Amino acid sequence: MALLRSYSCASSGMGVANQCKDTFLELQRKKTHRYVIFKIDEKLKEVVVEKTGGTAESYNDFVSSLPENDCRYAIYDFDFVTQENCQKSKIFFIAWSPSMSRIRAKMLYATSKALFRQELDGVHYEIQATDPTEMDIEVIRDRAH
Repeated sequence: MALLRSYSCASSGMGVANQCKDTFLELQRKKTHRYVIFKIDEKLKEVVVEKTGGTAESYNDFVSSLPENDCRYAIYDFDFVTQENCQKSKIFFIAWSPSMSRIRAKMLYATSKALFRQELDGVHYEIQATDPTEMDIEVIRDRAH
């Protein structure tokens, strides 16, 4: 397991599994995933990939994959067509911290976010959401344009 740990989030003592960056690069470069959900594994003391969504999955599939009462980090690859009729893609980093989650989890995710986010080079936009309305598809669409 020690080989999986590549980086450490200094302020929280959390590491980042190599699989996180590899999976992100698959989404970014190969377009093999629509989204990736990451969680902090407190036993391993590192951020790990919890779930990936296939390219055919919708934004609603992504949102329903997030837990209602626990924090997560997520990456979503949003495809859209510009007014000039050009196909574009923007990658969103979403820090999901629902108001019903444990205070300890909120603190852990908040203190680990900055260094984890740095590992994901190529993210276009970041959203901090505490309820689904803060990351509604319209919010994503507005930010992408």
